[in-house]
Amino acid sequence: MASSQGVLALFENPNEVFLDVAKLLITYADNILRNPNEDKYRSIRIGNPTFSTRLLPVKGAVECLFEMGFEEAETHLVFPKAASVNQLRKIRECIVAERDKRLGVTQPQQVSVTASAPTVTSAPVSIPAQAQPVTNSQPASSAPSQAPSLDSIMRILNTLQSNFQHVMVYENSELQRKALGVIPHQQLTTAAKEKLQQAKKDDPECNLSEEDLLLLELLHWFKKDFFSWVDSLPCSRCGGPTQSSGSLSPSTEDLRWGAQRIENHHCHACNHSTRFPRYNHPEKLLEMRRGRCGEWANCFTLCCRALGLEARYIWDSTDHVWTEVYSASQRRWLHCDSCEDACDKPLLYEIGWGKKLAYIFAFSKDQVVDVTWRYSCKHSEVLSRRNKVQEPWLLQTINGLNAVRQQSLSAERKKELLERLLVELVEFISPKTTKQGELGGRSSGSLAWRAARGETGPETTPSAAMAEFVFVPTEKEKSGGVFHLRYISTKDRYCRVFNDNEDIQGWDKVVWRKESVFRKLENDWQMVYLARTEGSSSGKISWKLDCAPAGLKIRTVSVRACSQTFHSGTVRWSLQSGQTVAEFSGDGKTHLVPSLSGSSELVVEAELAGGEGESSWQHSQLFRQSLKEPEESSLEILVEMDKDNA
Repeated sequence: MASSQGVLALFENPNEVFLDVAKLLITYADNILRNPNEDKYRSIRIGNPTFSTRLLPVKGAVECLFEMGFEEAETHLVFPKAASVNQLRKIRECIVAERDKRLGVTQPQQVSVTASAPTVTSAPVSIPAQAQPVTNSQPASSAPSQAPSLDSIMRILNTLQSNFQHVMVYENSELQRKALGVIPHQQLTTAAKEKLQQAKKDDPECNLSEEDLLLLELLHWFKKDFFSWVDSLPCSRCGGPTQSSGSLSPSTEDLRWGAQRIENHHCHACNHSTRFPRYNHPEKLLEMRRGRCGEWANCFTLCCRALGLEARYIWDSTDHVWTEVYSASQRRWLHCDSCEDACDKPLLYEIGWGKKLAYIFAFSKDQVVDVTWRYSCKHSEVLSRRNKVQEPWLLQTINGLNAVRQQSLSAERKKELLERLLVELVEFISPKTTKQGELGGRSSGSLAWRAARGETGPETTPSAAMAEFVFVPTEKEKSGGVFHLRYISTKDRYCRVFNDNEDIQGWDKVVWRKESVFRKLENDWQMVYLARTEGSSSGKISWKLDCAPAGLKIRTVSVRACSQTFHSGTVRWSLQSGQTVAEFSGDGKTHLVPSLSGSSELVVEAELAGGEGESSWQHSQLFRQSLKEPEESSLEILVEMDKDNA
């Protein structure tokens, strides 16, 4: 049998670690094989000290249990009645063979099997510091080893400290009373009770609680009736539309409510500026009731705490925030995004929006937890992007923050938090599949705002694949023997010159391929360009011409492109036809490429990479142009064509 991923990962452990955990895994398997009708051997409590200290931290160990057929069931791993015993036996045999090999055993040996799985105790679970996978709970692989910069370390540290301090605001009893004053809690509670009764009528085995249904009612109310999204504010003088135009200085009152940044929303009709303070204090947000995801999550988390729900604030390094609420009935944390009215859809961002995740932290009054792995099913990709700090440093820092915050907690509460954490860690490692509602792009905010952030959905979806565009010469281009395409960055418009100057609006409407690229409009600086999406290490965009359907072949190709780099950013331009590749510079000059003569197709491609620090995605840009400049083309492709007489 070819070894599976979990087994291969298990084999990577040092000899002593492998032999110890192999004994446990074989014991779990043999107990089931020898006692197939005994339910007690089919269940492993996650809080069991043997499981949590000797098996959970070991690379590949939990994955092996899943591959044997175990499934996650709240506080336990369970081997279902319908699970394949043959599959369990095959995984066991792989582990036994490797164990015997390491022990130098030439003949299979029987391993003594205890009468039961490791004993379940009620004593508090103590995990050694090196085994506590609070943040280092990623799958079998290691994060990049390059040394992070001091600046990136300080950014992460400041994020951890400031958010951990900020969530204590939600515990203010007076503030919670103010929140209750605006929440129609009686109405929401009544609706929750009615829906719970109906749910239990429809499904007698329903394990939901009134609290779970109350959370859903709160989400709906907050999105539908209470908070509003802001792209740009209406003019406070004439009521007309405005456009974001730089920042203004905060007033003393602004600073009192945590508004360090004040957006200037300018009205071109009456030349008036409307201030949009980005308040960070939830008390002020109860009054203003508007903003973007930062304000939404901030205020919604307070509302959850006001209703007695155990909630925590979630920070994502790819510029989004939301809430998690603990479900006592389901014994797990539920993802809640008030902007999207979404509950328990953790793959929404990576799969639905196409986000390139790296760090996601949860902050509550009691602890910080690295919850990145709840929101990803592409763990190896995420690991490759976790290069801002070293993982051991992050683990130690989070453990240190939690130790200080939990000093005054009772032993019972500490035990409860630890047991919850162990359940989370198993959830992080568990295989994930998408649910209904996790596919598709973001709904909150304008289309332009969502598209600019690259959150309209992943480019690998079927709809995006259908959007691949190939230019084929029209009758007019065929008769003239010329294909001439121009792109004007400031107008975001293509012009197909020899097809009656046909206008095509939208930078991505006629691209052949695109990967992690978006159009960035900087209203502050009045600049526009194409760049990589934030968090991506590289991006690509290409345009394709196919002359064959028109019975033509290429005679000459000339191309002009404008690109700009900063720091160590790079842009690689190339022309491709079959096996022929010719590179050219994006220096704004026209380049003639004779090597493609006689070809029937042409691909023009730009690859963006490099850069430094948090803004590395901005350090390689295509078609950068001032909005104040004349309508100049940033890309020109001119192809002269002949009839293909072959």
